[in-house]
Amino acid sequence: MKDTVIAGFVPLVDAAPLIAAHEKGFAREAGLKLRLLRQSSWASLRDHLNLGHLDCGHTLGPLPIATVLGIGRVRAPLIVPLVLSRGGNAITVSTTLAARMRAVTGKSIYGPGDSGRALARVVDASTQALTLGMVYPYSGHNFEIRYWLAAAGIHPDKDVRLVAIPPPLMVESLRAGQVDGFCVGEPWNSVAVHQGFGEIVATKADIFPRGIEKVLAVPARAERDGKRLQALIGSLHRAALWCDDRENTAELADILSQRDYLNLPAAMIAQSLAGEIPGVRSRPDDFLYFGRDGAGRPRVEEALWLFAQMRRWGQLPDSPELEAAVRGVFRPDLFDAAVGESAANESISACDGIQFDGGSVREYLEHFSLSTPFVIATDSGV
Repeated sequence: MKDTVIAGFVPLVDAAPLIAAHEKGFAREAGLKLRLLRQSSWASLRDHLNLGHLDCGHTLGPLPIATVLGIGRVRAPLIVPLVLSRGGNAITVSTTLAARMRAVTGKSIYGPGDSGRALARVVDASTQALTLGMVYPYSGHNFEIRYWLAAAGIHPDKDVRLVAIPPPLMVESLRAGQVDGFCVGEPWNSVAVHQGFGEIVATKADIFPRGIEKVLAVPARAERDGKRLQALIGSLHRAALWCDDRENTAELADILSQRDYLNLPAAMIAQSLAGEIPGVRSRPDDFLYFGRDGAGRPRVEEALWLFAQMRRWGQLPDSPELEAAVRGVFRPDLFDAAVGESAANESISACDGIQFDGGSVREYLEHFSLSTPFVIATDSGV
């Protein structure tokens, strides 16, 4: 790593720790000059990171795993020394689809259970498959919307059509009728609601409490300059704690609203940061957070859980070699060395009560009746 650290980000609220580290001087205090480059899509960020145009990136949690395993693209060695955010995503359906869901059930359509059951009845009665958007095949969004669908008995690869759309284009795709709903990070769900095109029916916090979302991905070679890497981790961790402090929410929203970052109204961004999302019933503090309660520590069990989702939906075969490689991607040791914290491992749970403790991916997958067999890994990302 160099004195100047070039970091890529996609314009989302959960890029806040990187942006705050630059704007509030946390990186500078650590002896680093942080240069932020906005990326148009996750595929663009991935390619620029792999080619060495970026020193690090604000990436989807599963993206470094897919890159290390070489799924659909060139293989590149990445490591994850820090989790940048947890939560922050939501599932939004068009107002038209929401009306259909409400009509068939006559009840609430909020929450993974109620909304999933209502959607299942709509799908059963439809002659044409619904189209639902997610941001990237190797993303928490993809796995969240799939889990939600499958828990309601809807097979995501047979009963509906899933497509990948960059986050900034998601609301426009809904407005144009190209998708009937989507799973995306904030602020795009709120934008859809405020513009009158969508209704939020579930959040990541509802589906996967404390679910890992964005991570800091760096090339494995960055570990050679341990002091620089520790400085980067430490400065981003301090920035994340600053972002979590509610006294800083208004200032952070103003920063994120700038043209170079999200270029959206500060008031809307502040709502996202505070978890005050229109129509959402999750506890605000659980909706999106960055560094508190050990959120920044990248646990190996969480990498294995993401690997299990890839296995479940046919992105990867059953392979001890691949699983062993996954175990080396998330690096809690680097976080602990930089931050001076460690935490006990916790089981990972979902809205259906099924837990994952990292012991056996194969046994975990036996819980599910709906899955997609592995044929060949392809990359339909954008």
